[in-house]
Amino acid sequence: MAGIIASMTSNWSFWANARERWKLLVETLQQWPWAQTYQTLRLRFREDHLGVTAGSLTFTTTIALVPLFTVMLALFSAFPVFARFRKVLEQQVLSGMVPDAIAKPVLLSLTKFASKASQMGGIGLIALGFTAMALMLTIDHTLNSIWRVRIVRPIAQRVLVYWAALTLGPLLVGASLSLTSYVLSAAGGLVEELPGGVGLLLNAIVFMLQTAGFAALYKYVPNTFVRWEHAWGGAIFVSLGLELGQKGLAIYLSKAPVYATIYGAFAAVPIFLIWIYVSWLMVLMGAVVTAYTPSLLSQVKRWPDTPGYRFALALALLRALSAERHTERRGLSSEELAHRLRTDPLQIEPLLELLQGLDWIGLLDEPEQTHGGRFVMLCDPDRTALAPLAGEVLLRPDGFTAGFWHQARMDSMTLSEAMS
Repeated sequence: MAGIIASMTSNWSFWANARERWKLLVETLQQWPWAQTYQTLRLRFREDHLGVTAGSLTFTTTIALVPLFTVMLALFSAFPVFARFRKVLEQQVLSGMVPDAIAKPVLLSLTKFASKASQMGGIGLIALGFTAMALMLTIDHTLNSIWRVRIVRPIAQRVLVYWAALTLGPLLVGASLSLTSYVLSAAGGLVEELPGGVGLLLNAIVFMLQTAGFAALYKYVPNTFVRWEHAWGGAIFVSLGLELGQKGLAIYLSKAPVYATIYGAFAAVPIFLIWIYVSWLMVLMGAVVTAYTPSLLSQVKRWPDTPGYRFALALALLRALSAERHTERRGLSSEELAHRLRTDPLQIEPLLELLQGLDWIGLLDEPEQTHGGRFVMLCDPDRTALAPLAGEVLLRPDGFTAGFWHQARMDSMTLSEAMS
């Protein structure tokens, strides 16, 4: 009896937490600064060269697509419980991610290429695995650069995590769709055509799985703390953008069949490349939305990029953490620091990493907290020389600047003197 009560209490807590998160998400969307989001996307698209990055990812995806599809087919063939749903899963997932005009030829080509790739020897399969992993590492580097993360995870840890995602991802998709197996089975076999309501249900499941995948991508790939509600907001932005992109591309191809007229049967290739490029643009812009959600919601602006602003911002961070040493909390999270200094959290992220590298501040491991942990002051400002920080963010000492360093007392000034 006690076990049943405990189970009911646990389920109630789960759904109560889910309702709270959904309510918070709805309130966030209602209060969202849409005009400022447009300006941020425009600025980041130009300064982060998202168009060029999307082109690079399109090329890498084209090279890695067959290895990825080969791994997926091999996994579904290895597990009979998923293999019998493979045909419907391929059709549903692909139709949910690729415009209808090219879904069938793309699926046929990928299946043909993957079947040939699966006949390769051990060395060839290892090369295919490295190609697929190269795409994962490229995505890792791109997202970390959007979040302004300078210290990435060790290469061994990244390879293990992404290989697990590469192998377990298709199985999880198959397991999720197998929950609807009762509508796909008839007399021990698959039905050939799905009723409209069932097709709509499967499309909704694919949409939810796609959105959950993007949310996990934004949550776990950047080597920094990302709130789940922010990750879900960016994921919904991407999924809706891809849906609109599919409809728009389908309308364009039906009204202006230029590619079919020029390329004929080969038209699926340039259309598919364009769609991959558009998809990566949407994914990267979703990452920007996720990364800049804290600053968008707090209505703050970045410190102007003037000479010496990084030095001034670093001193402001140290002053805030030094003042917090004598309080009960002893430290502040990155969001709290950004709010106190009225700046973008992504602007202070590289400086926090720099100060951690100098062993001047430390990050408390607080996994139960929703803010990602507090930063605390580790050094004594009265006994810490300013020179290491000044050399990193202001002016490096060399033969040309030695006189300035000496006259300005950079080599003898303490941190407390600079913060006073």
